[in-house]
Amino acid sequence: MSAIVTDQFRIANANNFVDSVLSSDNNYYVFLGLSNPGTTSTPVGFGRTAAWGNTPSNPPSPIDNQQYLSHYRNTALFGKKLNSSNIRRVVKKINWTSNARYEMYRHDYSVGNLAPISQSARLYDTNYFVINSDFRVYICISNGSYGNIGGTSNITGNTSQDEPTFTDLESSSAGISGDGYIWKYLFTISPSDIIKFDSTEYIVLPSDWSTSTDFQIQSVRDSGDSTINNNQIKYVYIEDGGGGVYTAGNYDIKGDGSGAKVNIEVDTSGTITKTTVVSGGSGYTFGIVDFGHATTDSISNPAKLIPIIPPSRGHGYNIYEELGSDKVLAYSRFDDSTKDFPTDTKFSQVGIIKNPEKYESTSLYTANDYSSLGAIKLTSNFNSIPTIGDKIEQTTSNGTARGYVASYDTETRVLKYYQDRSLNFANTLNQTDRNDVTSKATVISFESSSNTVSNVSYVASIDTNFSGITTTIGSKEINLGVNFSSGLSNPEINKNTGDVIYIDNRSIVTRDSRQKEDIKIILEF
Repeated sequence: MSAIVTDQFRIANANNFVDSVLSSDNNYYVFLGLSNPGTTSTPVGFGRTAAWGNTPSNPPSPIDNQQYLSHYRNTALFGKKLNSSNIRRVVKKINWTSNARYEMYRHDYSVGNLAPISQSARLYDTNYFVINSDFRVYICISNGSYGNIGGTSNITGNTSQDEPTFTDLESSSAGISGDGYIWKYLFTISPSDIIKFDSTEYIVLPSDWSTSTDFQIQSVRDSGDSTINNNQIKYVYIEDGGGGVYTAGNYDIKGDGSGAKVNIEVDTSGTITKTTVVSGGSGYTFGIVDFGHATTDSISNPAKLIPIIPPSRGHGYNIYEELGSDKVLAYSRFDDSTKDFPTDTKFSQVGIIKNPEKYESTSLYTANDYSSLGAIKLTSNFNSIPTIGDKIEQTTSNGTARGYVASYDTETRVLKYYQDRSLNFANTLNQTDRNDVTSKATVISFESSSNTVSNVSYVASIDTNFSGITTTIGSKEINLGVNFSSGLSNPEINKNTGDVIYIDNRSIVTRDSRQKEDIKIILEF
């Protein structure tokens, strides 16, 4: 038994994901993580490779199992919330180019009816829409193609000569070249969306198309709603012009809809040479032109005209379905606007996490950003500045606490760190028995009462008298981003919670106060 997952299922999943992100019941965050992926010259921890941090780097493919999902959470640095302003549906980018051929929109491409130019069996694999130089998007209603008219054919259509630039609601040719193209204007990408979401590969679609009150979007949407304007069918394709019995005039389009009519032009032999829809009607999922033949008529050279059925109610009514938007782009910018995003760190993983909980709580974390690092406030700077990835230790009442340095701010004397299983698996990076399991395998928390943290190269005292979220240096008050108690701060989220729904291993990136990281994640459904 054969079965398929349809394109509409993928489009629906993309829509459902966007709705889930925007729901008040959920909190999705883009996060950066793993500041020490490992090099050949430094110890390699769990989930790393020796070549990852080298140049050229060679990040491994992410692993999707429970062990690694918890590891991604443990090595995360900080996150920023997704909301309506930084998530969009996207489709592949097809730039209009002079002298290029574009497929026309058809509802019936299939294995048995391949798109003539691309030889694709799926509409969404063809180049049936374009974006012009002014960020306006159009769908190709006709490219001048036809199957057979009086013994001649033009299956692949013409090359496009006139760039579409109009914003009229009705489909139209773009210029005076006579290239045969008819375009339907859909929308113009907003300047704010261009700044955030523009890329070489994807066209960003407006959000909330079905409910938007933007005048331009609403006009296109209402124009495409055939229940309002009886204007569903825009084009009738000439598969075969037939001959002998056809006369010019207007003819009804029959089917499961109503109200559509097409005008035909014929040559002297009675062959159909041109079609023009004069009324688009509504409610069609299929159609056939009724030429009024009697049941006793014998048609020796029958014409075949194919009314092209738009998606849903009409072109422009639902652009997500019309353009096949089964991909979502999530955007996030990390800068130096908060101490939660330290600029002296590195990262080599980008991820999305859903519904992490607050630290030591079962309540969902809901703020716009978070730090997932532990932090230590010191009384003075180290005698040598820690390097990202350095191991730090502290002798506590419960044993030796260990962590990896993720950031050190020489101005505020705040050291940030994370603890992952690399520190407890030791060199084997697995559960092989060894003689230091008792002393190293348990994760021990840092303590303010133990007073100092150290490395083989440095040692410093904890500022056990410091509590709060701000510190004053000279005349400047600095918000540290997280609350300290007796010189220590915990992560703002419970790192054992939240669903990691996306992870990408990347070449290591070194942050700097003069740069901003614009993260763009494509999710395909």
